[in-house]
Amino acid sequence: MNRLAAAALLALAGLLAGPARAMTDAELASIVKIIDDRQRNSGDWKALCWMEAKEKGKTDVVYELLVYRRDADDKQMFLFTKPKAEAGKGYRRLDKNLWLFDPSTGRWERRTERERIGGTDTRRGDLDESRLAEEFDAKYLGEGTLGAFTVQKIQLDVKPNVDVAFPRIELWVDKATLNVLKRSEYALSGKLMRTNYYPRWKKIYSESKKGEVWFPEEMRIFDEIEKGNSTTILIKEVDLRPLEANMFTKAWLESKSR
Repeated sequence: MNRLAAAALLALAGLLAGPARAMTDAELASIVKIIDDRQRNSGDWKALCWMEAKEKGKTDVVYELLVYRRDADDKQMFLFTKPKAEAGKGYRRLDKNLWLFDPSTGRWERRTERERIGGTDTRRGDLDESRLAEEFDAKYLGEGTLGAFTVQKIQLDVKPNVDVAFPRIELWVDKATLNVLKRSEYALSGKLMRTNYYPRWKKIYSESKKGEVWFPEEMRIFDEIEKGNSTTILIKEVDLRPLEANMFTKAWLESKSR
């Protein structure tokens, strides 16, 4: 366990030992940083994802998606492999810019953080490393329950000049494990846009990080505007071995669509 994790867990020990009390700014900052650090790998990251999109009045669609990350350089790539109509389509994030490649036209188009990935309720950030401490200011809302879990509720408001999909987020963090169990996401107007649940988390050892990397094995995303629409994401395989040096280029993604 690294120093940051140890400090946060020691701080939480006092909360677990007695009645609920206000959380100090230092304790809150430690928890948010732990959430970030757990999901971050110092090297590369590859995952096979399965996504099921449900849209009211339409047939359910199942997608297969490969996700590539190079966390040290803030690079990310998505490549759809199924269904056939989406195969070869991809997204590339570089220097905080998101681009969509459509193999049917051979063109690249600029996209925003609010882009619905592949027509699902997924956003790019759902499959990226966690950057809560970097992008948001945190506020402690108090202790509560979520089903059988005792949780710490945290409000996050986006920092100035930071581009994110949702400027306000509320987290329900399991007090015992520090895993995020629920996440509510709001528009600037205060309107609830999405509610996400994370019923299963998994950890694997990273050689480059010399420590554990956590990821949600399952995400359930519910559209709060279009009721009845939802996306379930299953992260089936994660590989933390180094990727090819030229992985995050336009040429690499274009070559996969041929």
